[in-house]
Amino acid sequence: MNHLVVLALAGLVAQLIDGSLGMGYGITSTSVLLAGGVTPATASASVHLAELGTNVASGLSHWKLRNVDWRLVLRLGVPGAIGAFLGATVLSHLSAEAARPLMATILVGLGLFILARFTVRRTAVSEARVSPHGRRLLAPLGLVGGFVDASGGGGWGPISTTALVSAGRTNPRTVIGSVDTSEFLVSLAASLGFVVSLGNSGVRLEFVLALLAGGLVAAPIAAWLVSRIPPQIMGGLVGGAIVVTNLGQVFVSFGVPHAARHPVTVLLLVIWATAVVVGLRRHRADSATARETAEEPPSPEPSSASPEPHSSFPEPHSSFPEPHSSFPELVEGPR
Repeated sequence: MNHLVVLALAGLVAQLIDGSLGMGYGITSTSVLLAGGVTPATASASVHLAELGTNVASGLSHWKLRNVDWRLVLRLGVPGAIGAFLGATVLSHLSAEAARPLMATILVGLGLFILARFTVRRTAVSEARVSPHGRRLLAPLGLVGGFVDASGGGGWGPISTTALVSAGRTNPRTVIGSVDTSEFLVSLAASLGFVVSLGNSGVRLEFVLALLAGGLVAAPIAAWLVSRIPPQIMGGLVGGAIVVTNLGQVFVSFGVPHAARHPVTVLLLVIWATAVVVGLRRHRADSATARETAEEPPSPEPSSASPEPHSSFPEPHSSFPEPHSSFPELVEGPR
């Protein structure tokens, strides 16, 4: 019973992260399941089934807040579903011994990616509410994102959200809302892939329900927090936590000597702490810049009244004197 409560809390925290950053639910939940000894295929299958419910709740919340571009959802989600089905099929046919190092490596790489994405790299920001991206970008992006998401237990958000936000052509809130909504198609296709390949034995229903319960509670809160939590700070914390959680499995899978594990762990912890501090400073600097911009007086606008017509020619002037009479004026006296 205690482990189900932990999973429910993990689902709640994972959905808060995912709804606020546009990424992190699958990675966070899968990391918790792997740390508890669950096989990679079962972990990914359970997480994707739970995501079916959280994706609907998150998508509805973002839709109500006008964070969704439906054209972007379809153009990204359909190829993402194809990639997810293929990824689930590949992972299901790998042995646990082969799948565990693969998934742990993918999760560590994605954790480092998130850590760098939100604390180091600056990206352009557009206010466009409708995505101008075409199929040439969205189709391969969705295909790769879906495959990695199913085979690695997560990755749809880190790959899709980061690529679209980095392009700077769509408002970040629209990217996050659309990617979260399109993830329903990815989760559905991955779940079908696992069910076809593994059958009912590959899914732990109690894990699914626990993760789903926590995610449903957090979904509307996360959609509301999307524009209120500094992404630099949360991204740094989440990315580092994912790396540390899966690092031990990478050491075991690749036979890293114990003498080398401690220095590598300390180095990563220093990098994590530095990244969080850098992200906090960036957030403060951006906030100060925004305040200064808001306090600047608006530049005077040109008057809408049309200027007086002006001629380059001098006013007409007569060289003749005003007419003048040399006779005195007649004054009418009293009668």
